[in-house]
Amino acid sequence: MTNSTSAPELDTALEKHRTELTGYCYRMLGSSFEAEDAVQDTLMRAWRSHEKFEGRSSLRSWLYRIATNVCLDMLSAGNRRARPVDLSGATPLAQAALMPRPDHTWLEPMPDARVLPTVEDPAEAAVAKESIRLAFMAALQQLPPKQRAVLILREVLAWRASEVAELLDTSVASVNSALQRARATLAEREGDRGADAAVSDPLDDEQRKLLERYVEAFEGYDMTALTALLHEDAIMTMPPFDLWLLGPSDMAGFMTTLGASCAGSRLRLVEVNGLPGFAHYKPDPEQGGFEPWALQVLEISDGRITGLHCFLDTQRWFPLFGLPLRLEAEADKAE
Repeated sequence: MTNSTSAPELDTALEKHRTELTGYCYRMLGSSFEAEDAVQDTLMRAWRSHEKFEGRSSLRSWLYRIATNVCLDMLSAGNRRARPVDLSGATPLAQAALMPRPDHTWLEPMPDARVLPTVEDPAEAAVAKESIRLAFMAALQQLPPKQRAVLILREVLAWRASEVAELLDTSVASVNSALQRARATLAEREGDRGADAAVSDPLDDEQRKLLERYVEAFEGYDMTALTALLHEDAIMTMPPFDLWLLGPSDMAGFMTTLGASCAGSRLRLVEVNGLPGFAHYKPDPEQGGFEPWALQVLEISDGRITGLHCFLDTQRWFPLFGLPLRLEAEADKAE
């Protein structure tokens, strides 16, 4: 890229990197909306200062340098996004109460298509998908921001230590030390509900059949069939509420009491955080048809569902995923 680059050429050159930069910023920030804001800021800064870009590094490296600085600035307030399971113990069903926490508390879901660029190498694609799954994302949020950047650049994006050192204006020894500390922190959390790493890419026959049985059981609100699909240590979370439930009995009990209005719901498959997920629409008793209720993200291991994460702020999530904010009964029957 030179000073003579035209505006359309520059726009095209910058836009080619939007998806991978969004994935990087999402891993850094744990927020889908903040990641997109960070990328927009990155591209605007690149546009304004492109005449100063002397080509001593690639355009891609330069953009990652800008994006890293943007993310580090955004993380300077010290907020770490989390899952409900990271903040408290499980709540017994008898004590279940829906207490919301602010949006900035929570690790947010993200459509695969916004953060996973198309790559030809299946192994590279698998690593990218694994690195946006909920358990790994939650572990990343426990790292100090610079360690987080080093780990993502080295382990996920496969940058050389010398490239990361140049990007962060530090030494190779410092990069290697930060990577070692980050790996140690993640190793301590490896068994911390990381079953989502067991999801195949693409889903194998057993996992596809499990999802088919799940849809049938959930839409039929058949708790016997549904609990048969759950691991004995399965968990259910419902951000923005800090409540989370442990075990099939409490999960089914919640669904038939506080969640009883979800009987007769409809599910539509989505690709979210490298995991299978569903847009959950529940019956609308006033207008008929179905209204959005949750974005579900499922974790699977050894032929059972180990996690059901229900993100309830559908006014934010459904537009992000390109999902309609209503299903009509007639359209549902036609399907």
